Amino acid sequence: MTRPDVLTLEEVADYLRLSKETIERQALQGQIPGRRIEDTWRFLKAAIDDWLRSHDSRTILLQQAGALAADETLPELRAAIYAARGRPEAEEGVGS
Repeated sequence: MTRPDVLTLEEVADYLRLSKETIERQALQGQIPGRRIEDTWRFLKAAIDDWLRSHDSRTILLQQAGALAADETLPELRAAIYAARGRPEAEEGVGS
């Protein structure tokens, strides 16, 4: 069975094996590429395929880490976390 280039909400849910509610929620939040046209959703199959390839957990983690890298409060936050744990950031003998 060949899918059309433009998919409905139901077709995307079936294609990704997720509920329609999950797909709609993610589309509303901008987490999955789709377009709302009046009361219906439409999705480009090519955009869904690209999204699947580019949004693995490692990619998301690296994007989030990159966003944190510019945060001026990060060193202070990191120091507070390790102080609360009662140990230094790097322990001697670990990883050597």
